[in-house]
Amino acid sequence: MQATEAMKLLVGFGEPLIGRLLTYDAAGMTFREVKLRRDPNCPLCGKNPTIKDLAIHMEGAGQVCAVDDNGRSDSAARPVPSAKPGG
Repeated sequence: MQATEAMKLLVGFGEPLIGRLLTYDAAGMTFREVKLRRDPNCPLCGKNPTIKDLAIHMEGAGQVCAVDDNGRSDSAARPVPSAKPGG
């Protein structure tokens, strides 16, 4: 279904699920569509964003949210990658 959505956007055919979420319940073999609204207070995409640097998500950033074998956050022991210039 994700490939179909991508093709609809690329080709410009059909109605993509923009602003909607399609859920699937495998146990009941049912689909449900939920309408989504943008949060104007979102710190990333809202009217006054406070998150402006996504460098933490660059290569190796998966370690930032790492969890040890006991299920505890292990992020303090791992360095956060620095932002690369020009990126």
